[in-house]
Amino acid sequence: MLAEPEQTIPSIAHATDAGAERIAIIKEVLDEIRPNLKRDGGDCEFLCIDGNKIVVRMTGACVFCKLASMTIEGIQAKIVERLGVLMRVVPAPPGYKAPH
Repeated sequence: MLAEPEQTIPSIAHATDAGAERIAIIKEVLDEIRPNLKRDGGDCEFLCIDGNKIVVRMTGACVFCKLASMTIEGIQAKIVERLGVLMRVVPAPPGYKAPH
């Protein structure tokens, strides 16, 4: 089952064109890997971009998986490849609220 975001993600309408394009690419990458995560009972939600940092929330089986850090590294590699810009993908700490 797909987890629902707990808070509102910053609106793409308020982002710059470049920012909106980055968000779209990030979401595309997550959508591409999502079937593999779901097959193992997990998922990954995009929360926000903070400078060169992409904050995601690992859910389901991914929360306690020993390979979650490798999954995040793989997501990061795909995003960097697509964007052509160095970005860090980091998991949100428990209770994290994305800035609005």
